[in-house]
Amino acid sequence: MKNELDSRFILNVFEKIRDKGEVVKDGYLFQGVKAYTDHDGYTVYLEDALVSLRFGFHNQYHFDYEKAEHLEQFEKKLKAISKIE
Repeated sequence: MKNELDSRFILNVFEKIRDKGEVVKDGYLFQGVKAYTDHDGYTVYLEDALVSLRFGFHNQYHFDYEKAEHLEQFEKKLKAISKIE
């Protein structure tokens, strides 16, 4: 996930959080990651306490974080969720 995010990967993680997570205000929470969309559903948000990812139309994305180690931990969480059946 260093240079390019795979849209299938992000959407897969989003769906797993939605399917397996608990419903929280404005989204779903699973294994410390919150998933939600904007009002029209074109932008997907995945976030934990330290990192947020905005993934939208035409595979445009933006990470918001303070330290590289936070991003690395976030990526590990997403990869772990993606492997859940």
